[in-house]
This record gives sequence, structure tokens and C-alpha cells, in this order.
Amino acid sequence: MAASLTSIAKVLCRLSPSILQQLRQYQSCLQRLPVRSYGALSPFAPPSHFYCQAASLQNDAAAQAETLHRYKDRPWDYLESEEYIERYGTDPVWADYRRNHKGGIPPQKTRKTCIRGDKVSGNPCPVCRDSNIVVHHQNVKLLQQFISPQTGMLYDPTRTGVCMKQQKKLNEAVGTARDHGLLPFQIPYVEFSGEDYSNSHDAVGCTPPPPALTSGDTWYKWYGEITPDEQEVAKVKKTYKAYLK
Repeated sequence: MAASLTSIAKVLCRLSPSILQQLRQYQSCLQRLPVRSYGALSPFAPPSHFYCQAASLQNDAAAQAETLHRYKDRPWDYLESEEYIERYGTDPVWADYRRNHKGGIPPQKTRKTCIRGDKVSGNPCPVCRDSNIVVHHQNVKLLQQFISPQTGMLYDPTRTGVCMKQQKKLNEAVGTARDHGLLPFQIPYVEFSGEDYSNSHDAVGCTPPPPALTSGDTWYKWYGEITPDEQEVAKVKKTYKAYLK
């Protein structure tokens, strides 16, 4: 069939170059489609009907790359887009996640990582399964989904299903966001006991100034009232008699 099309193309080349271009498009599409689908196409159909499967795949790949590039520098814009609302709605990204495991008892720990080089594990965690979700300290809406409103602490990974690698990134991002003032601190409440913590009592009072000394006075008053032993004084004088002259 390809040989017949080539012979027809040589004849029609002299008549109209536009017809030759349409036949070339038709022949390229026939090479990519299965044999059973040849009858569905007509050589006299308009160029708009000459769509190939390879072209559609290229368009899908280009659209996906454009989507990834759109939220690469500003990943927090993805949480306000229509794509996110259509996929997750108002629920957190981990609300509908269920990890595959053997048996009826779930594992006590999540996996270390979902992506090892070019290999992606089956049923990756809620953060790794969506390439548009990026853990960043400025992505406050995403971080708030993993923080308990009662305690202010991160949810356990066994509840959210996040792998240990992403859980570590969440801990670092939450700490950085709190340091930058993007997330509030949860300060524990301490009940006041009524004790006096001022510096009015002697335990924490001000140190009194040293007394003024005159010549011949001792620092401690009780030191002048002590009477030394005469025998001990005699021994000391005998030991240092060479220095007492």
C-alpha cells in the first residue's frame, strides 16, 4: 500500500504541491497506526483529521512539563489552584491516603523514602505522589495540614502516611517557618502559684556593700576576739625563727 501511495504522489506532485503535502501527512500517520485502522482514514480527508498518537503524547508531555514549571518557583500557589481543589477539595493531602501492606495489621513505621533514584515505590506517600507538592517553609498552608491545632505538634507519620524522608523535611520546614514568624508558637500554659518571685527577700536580695576598714581593724569582728594557743605560737616561732629576725 505504501508503494501505491508513492506512485500516486509522484503523479500528483506535478499537479498540486498541497495535495502532496496532505499525502505525506497521511502516509506518516499510517506508519504509526495499526493495520486495522487504515480503513478508518481516507486519503482525501482534510488535514485536520490527520492526528497521530505520537503527537498527542508529545502534547501531554509538554502540558505536564509546563504545569511543573509553573509551580516550581512558587509551590504555595498550587494549593490555591483549580487543579488542587479538583483533586483534593478542602481535605488535607493525606486524608484519602491508604498505604498498601500485607496482612490486617498496618506497619508501625512508614518507609524510609518513596523514590530511590529513578525507581518509585508502589503507592508512594501523599507528598511524593504529587510532584507539585513541595515542602517549603513558605508553603504555610501545606505545613498547617500536618500540624495538630490542639497541641501544635506534627502528626505522627503513621497517621499521615508520609515517608521518613518527607517527615524530616516537614520538621525542618516547620522550625524554619516558626523562626521567620510564619507559624505561631504553642506556649504551654503555666498556672500562677502565688509565690513571691521578687528580689525583696534575703535569698535573692541585693548584696550589701563592704564595711569601711581602718588601720588595725580586722575584716571579721570575731577574728580579733580569738586568743591563740601559746604552745602553737611557740612552735611556729621556732620553725620560722630564721625569718622573724
